Amino acid sequence: MTNEQHGFSTRAIHAGSEPDPRTGAVTPAIYQTSTYKQDGVGGFREGYEYSRSANPTRTALETCLAAIEGGSRGFAFASGLAAEDTLMRAVLQPGDHMIIPTDAYGGTFRLVDKVVKRWGVDYSLAKVGQADAIRGEIRPGVTKLIWIETPTNPMMGIADIAAVAQVAHEAGALLVVDNTFASSYLQQPLALGADVVMHSTTKYAGGHSDVVGGALIVGKGQDELAEKVAFHQNSLGAVAGPMDSWLVLRGLKTLAVRMEQHCTNAEKIVDYLQTREDVTHIHYPGLDSHPGHDIAARQMKRFGGMISFQLEGGEQNAVDAIGRTKIWTLGESLGGVESLIEHPARMTHASVKGTELEVPGDLIRLSVGIEDVDDLIADLDQALR
Repeated sequence: MTNEQHGFSTRAIHAGSEPDPRTGAVTPAIYQTSTYKQDGVGGFREGYEYSRSANPTRTALETCLAAIEGGSRGFAFASGLAAEDTLMRAVLQPGDHMIIPTDAYGGTFRLVDKVVKRWGVDYSLAKVGQADAIRGEIRPGVTKLIWIETPTNPMMGIADIAAVAQVAHEAGALLVVDNTFASSYLQQPLALGADVVMHSTTKYAGGHSDVVGGALIVGKGQDELAEKVAFHQNSLGAVAGPMDSWLVLRGLKTLAVRMEQHCTNAEKIVDYLQTREDVTHIHYPGLDSHPGHDIAARQMKRFGGMISFQLEGGEQNAVDAIGRTKIWTLGESLGGVESLIEHPARMTHASVKGTELEVPGDLIRLSVGIEDVDDLIADLDQALR
């Protein structure tokens, strides 16, 4: 029903969601089944034999993910970290080397430092906004994977995807972009040269804080890589279940309109934060003063719904302010319709304490929801006061 010439929302609504040929149902069915009747030994109907290997509801989601990211093949997982783990196992082996950002998501760092490293895979850290710094960490013939986030979590660093892709490919390495913060709507890393896009679909893709999931989308011309990912996904088994797949697929249908409102609300909240003398730093790529602003403006449609800022008075003052909000919900995660507030140093990034990735204690992270923005600003104002 869709092709590459169709707009984003047309693909998000229709790709993988053709009306049921038997009933005409416009919403994909939830195939809540573990196994499938075979027409004779090895006679699989449309390739389905066991739901770890494939499930029609998951196939619908994977088709949609590939369509909206402009990739050749999508894969849906039980979580974002399951997607990361599967990819790293698929492309790395003992003796290999990878590069990750100096301000990577804490869960990614924990996976690499505490799990992947035990396989005999080494890693280096590099500032994501400096392609030359990444180039300086390359180990010729050994570096196989460069992993970036843009924007980064939680410091909102911006990577020049096209420049980093050139660095990676010159070294014979793959470039993987965690596109969770930007979402498929705001940023298209495969079109900029990335080889694989990763998402925590728990976040903006699902959009309603009611599902945990992850995704990988492999770029076009990467058939061998796609087959490796498919083999490891089936072998490891960390797949998205049919209900979770259905919830994410439903979320993708409204991703564009939600992201527009997330961005509009975030911009107004940044304007408010700029009026406060007790806010010492605002980390948001939409600000002209942000070091990655020009790159973000070039490779993103808008600047996203995530903001982090630092508050004078130190860590305890930040923790106390967070505890005074009423509409903003104190909680981990992000990307839902409701606004969340958290303290990265003690919550999402506690696992990087004492490392080069440690985040400032006075940092507050906001996931701006789609409520009435005047209410969000008033709640922030009373909490900060």
